[in-house]
Amino acid sequence: MTRQTADDFDPEVLKAFDLYVHGDISRRGFIDRVGRLGLGAVAAATTLAALQPRFAEAPQVQKDDPRIVAKTVEFPSPDGNGVVKGYLVKPANAAGKLPVILVVHENRGLNPHIEDITRRLALANFIAFAPDALAPLGGYPGDEDKARELFQKLDQEKTRKDFLAAVAALKALPDRNGKVGVVGFCYGGGVANFLATKIPDLGAAVPFYGAQPKAEEVRNIKAPLLLHYAGVDDRINAGWSAYETALKEAKVPYEAFIYPGVQHGFNNDTTPRYDQAAARLAWGRTIDFFNAHLRG
Repeated sequence: MTRQTADDFDPEVLKAFDLYVHGDISRRGFIDRVGRLGLGAVAAATTLAALQPRFAEAPQVQKDDPRIVAKTVEFPSPDGNGVVKGYLVKPANAAGKLPVILVVHENRGLNPHIEDITRRLALANFIAFAPDALAPLGGYPGDEDKARELFQKLDQEKTRKDFLAAVAALKALPDRNGKVGVVGFCYGGGVANFLATKIPDLGAAVPFYGAQPKAEEVRNIKAPLLLHYAGVDDRINAGWSAYETALKEAKVPYEAFIYPGVQHGFNNDTTPRYDQAAARLAWGRTIDFFNAHLRG
């Protein structure tokens, strides 16, 4: 069956879905809003189902791929939730010490898509670790709606400290080369920006369509940034102009790309909002950026 793309949906439907995904409207709110477009409640519910991730159809690197070694690990987080738990993946036949990448998920926890992203980084010859912010609440529940509901219950202050603890733990891995970078998506993009303001020796940060830090915090950023934005993403892009001004004033090294005509979440290849051309270009730029700043 041919996979649907963003072009198969009314732009107003996609706007409603973005609000739903980020907790601004409920499932009933989505159905009511889309229903008013003339689809009716049943068709609106069907549309919502069509926009949900299809994890089984999208993995680029299988869990049992012999080229990688993956396991679940825990690191201490005394100022956060006690421990930070996640998915650590390494190349199976690494030669020498490698850079480490922290992978920060969207607002649904460590789901199969983010696990796949982590494995892709291992195949690119990095050590990659993806924490699950939902671990204190039992971990990713296997259902996106339930995951979003759990996410609202997190103590975000403790969660941010968990991510800081994860970076500290990655710096101490025996097989790392001493450099740590971070990549994050949506919520995780905001976390990547946040970590850049808090960790002076962070090697590099790559936020995908992430919320920007406060202008007064930008002066703390020392890491080079690679910023990816979707062209059709009013909610996140509203903060870009002020962020760019602050980056220039603070002389932070950065590259920024806005991919025209694509939706928030364009890198997530499990949903119809995925845009293959933009995702491949952004991913290639990301790997090149990490190679340039985290090796040697």
